[in-house]
Amino acid sequence: MMPFAGLLIAYLAGSIPFAYLAGKLFKGIDLREHGSGNLGATNVFRVMGWKIASVVMILDMAKGALPVLLLPARFAPESPVLWAIAFGIAAIVGHVKSVFLLWKGGGKGVATAGGVFLALAPIPSLISLGVWGIVLYLSGYVSLASLSSAVALTIAVVIMMGVTSPVAITSALITAFVFWTHRANIGRLRRGEEHRFRRGAKAAT
Repeated sequence: MMPFAGLLIAYLAGSIPFAYLAGKLFKGIDLREHGSGNLGATNVFRVMGWKIASVVMILDMAKGALPVLLLPARFAPESPVLWAIAFGIAAIVGHVKSVFLLWKGGGKGVATAGGVFLALAPIPSLISLGVWGIVLYLSGYVSLASLSSAVALTIAVVIMMGVTSPVAITSALITAFVFWTHRANIGRLRRGEEHRFRRGAKAAT
C-alpha cells in the first residue's frame, strides 16, 4: 500500500492550482474566465504579467519534480525509477484534472511535465527547453513551441537512454498526452487561426 499512498500524495501535489490561486490572490479573479481561460503560466502572463507568471511556472514545475525526487525513497525504495515515473504521471494528471477544482478547468500539463522530466532526465529536458525557446522566438506560437519541445524531449531521451528505457516510453506517452491536451490549438494552427503570443494576442495555450 505504501506506493499507492505516494501516488495519492503526488496527485494531490499536482492538483494544487497555482495559477488559479495567483488569480484569486493578486487580482481577485477566476483566471478560467479571463484570457484563454487556461490555468497555465502563459495565461497568467497574459492577464497578470511576467513576474507572477514566472513564479507560477516555477511552482508548476516544482510540483512535478518534487514527487519524482522525494517520494520513491520513502514509498517505493524497491523500484525507485518505475515508481518515480508513476509519481510524476500522477502529478501531471493532478495538474490537468485537479481535485481542488472539482476536476474542471485545469492546465495542459506542459510545465508540470517539464518538472517531471527535469528530475528524470535533466540533459534531454534542457535540450527540450532550448527547442521550446527557439520555436517560440521564431514562430511566436506558444502552443507550437510546447508541442515541438515535447517531441524534442522524446527524441533526446531515446538517443541518450535507449528506445526501450522506461523513461523513453514514458516520454513518448506524455508527448502523446500533450498533443491531446493541445488538440484545439493544433486545429487552429492548421487553419491559420492561432494567434501569435509575442504580438499580445489571445493565444490559447
